[in-house]
Order: sequence, then C-alpha cells, then structure tokens
Amino acid sequence: MIDNLSVSSMGKCTNRMCKSYSNLKRRRLQVEVTLQSIAYEDKQILSQLIQLYRYDSSEFDAHTLNKHGLYSYKYLDHQWTENYRRPILIKVNGEIAGFALLILDVPKSYVKLSSEEKTNVISDFFIMRKYRRKGIGKKAAFSLFKQFKGVWEVKQTHSNKNAYEFWKKVITAYTGNNILKEKILHNEVWQGPILVFKS
Repeated sequence: MIDNLSVSSMGKCTNRMCKSYSNLKRRRLQVEVTLQSIAYEDKQILSQLIQLYRYDSSEFDAHTLNKHGLYSYKYLDHQWTENYRRPILIKVNGEIAGFALLILDVPKSYVKLSSEEKTNVISDFFIMRKYRRKGIGKKAAFSLFKQFKGVWEVKQTHSNKNAYEFWKKVITAYTGNNILKEKILHNEVWQGPILVFKS
C-alpha cells in the first residue's frame, strides 16, 4: 500500500518498500521509441493515420473533407512506387504513436532552400496527441537523422507556430545550434519557415 510508505522530511525513501515503489515508477516512465518501415501490405495503417494527421493540421493548412468525408492525400501510393520515399511508423513501447514520411536525396532544383546537390526532406511528420510534450517526437527525429545521414531540409507552414517551435528546438539540440540555413519564404513556392542542417 502506498499509504504505508515511509518518507523522510526531505522527501526521500526511508524503507525498502518505498524504494521498490520508486523503482517501479521509474520503469513505468521509461519509454522505448522505435522506427519501423511501413510495408505496402500495411498501407491501410498509414492511410488511417493520415486522416488523423490531416484533421489535426486542418486548422493551419485549411484541408477540407471530400464528398466521402475523408481527407485526400494524393501521395499515398507514391510511398511505395517511388524508391526515394520512406514511409516510417513511429511506435512507443510497441504501440503506434505516429509516422514520418521522408524523401531522400532530393536534387537541389526540387527543394525550397538547400543548395546541396542532394537533400533529405521530411515531407510529413505526425505524433499522436497522447504522446506529445513527452520527448517522443524528439527521440523519433533524432533516430531519423542518425539513420539517414546527410543534409536535411525541414519546412513548416507559416500559420503552424507549434510545428516551427518544435523543429527549431529539436534541430538546435541535435546540431548543437549549428543550423546551416534558416529562412521564412513568402512566395509561390512556399509560405513559411525552412530549416536546413546536416546530420
């Protein structure tokens, strides 16, 4: 019983039972973040997650439902038909927590800000609400940057301030504040901030 735990005036455990409870609590707080490639056979999983993602971001990018009550995403099948794309499932302790859609080795004529010959791009990134503000997105992003080395370009829409704050904080931490380029575009190509860095 937790009520029987003996705690000193300094808030430290003073008996074995209290220490065991503290150890148990720490284990429960530990999370394992894993990345898993999404096979074509699991396309429906990604499709359903994209519905959550589009709904979640609709207040920023004005996505609307089609006549079937669904959000359209024209690049779903492209994740498996174009070999430079990487659909990644993000899991926490084995439970689905989000996804990342990557485009690797993009020529500089197709990116927004990077001047490198080839650049990796995070096309879409989604963490479910129950896992936000717990370091899950940061761990997933760090794993992606470590696995796919190179120059990266990460962009956000101008109205999505939360996304910009997240990525600026994550990339600053990952690079030790060594961001190669940062710019806010206001043109027909893109509306919003873009960060370029190397992993």
